[in-house]
Amino acid sequence: MLAIILAAVTVGATTIGGLVALKSKDRFHLILGLSAGLLLGLVAFDLLPAVFAESKLMVNGKIAGVSIAFLVGFLALHFIEESFGGHEPANSDYEHDHSHYGNIAGGFGALAMAIHVFLDGVALGVAFHVSKKLGLAIFFALLVHAFSDGLNTVAMLKKSGHWTKAAIYLLFVDALARIGGAALGTSLHPSPAWLAIYLALFSGIIIYIATSHILPEAHSAHPSRVTMLTTLSGVAIMFGVVTFL
Repeated sequence: MLAIILAAVTVGATTIGGLVALKSKDRFHLILGLSAGLLLGLVAFDLLPAVFAESKLMVNGKIAGVSIAFLVGFLALHFIEESFGGHEPANSDYEHDHSHYGNIAGGFGALAMAIHVFLDGVALGVAFHVSKKLGLAIFFALLVHAFSDGLNTVAMLKKSGHWTKAAIYLLFVDALARIGGAALGTSLHPSPAWLAIYLALFSGIIIYIATSHILPEAHSAHPSRVTMLTTLSGVAIMFGVVTFL
């Protein structure tokens, strides 16, 4: 039940991020840098140690199953985005080559976003089966990432001319997917080995988002020193969260 409540809180963060994008014309590189740092810290300090501690499955007696799951998660999100829609942040320097956001208010774009946030919700739900500490750490990182998701999605829709009142339905897609994912994750009772596999898959998705989208955009056309400080701050904050929870 706690995971479902926390998933609803992240929906609120997405909505607030969207409202900020509607009201503000400022650049969002500092928020992106912080978000990337939190996600990297989450994977390094909490998710990966947990999945390797729980993992027993080996492939050919040499390769940990969670290592393959990590790679599958990374590549799966890449292929989904290439097929259905992008995840590029607002003001992207790469948007002339990747115009997927023009489609985000359509069915394929909504599907890509729904898959992404649904997996976020499932990860939040199943993490509490490992420990309350891991669940809260994932919630904290997803909270900031959800804010930047809302901010970037709305900003890009405005910029591309696709923002209409009808596009608000994306917020409902986000809400249903996050809360539905958390409800499913809470109801599941996987074995420790399969739990580790899923969290490794989720780790791959998180690393893809942080390294392929958030960090490159956070540093593009902005002073890198300040952005690097926010990224390091995010890592340090997550270190503190994991250490003191």
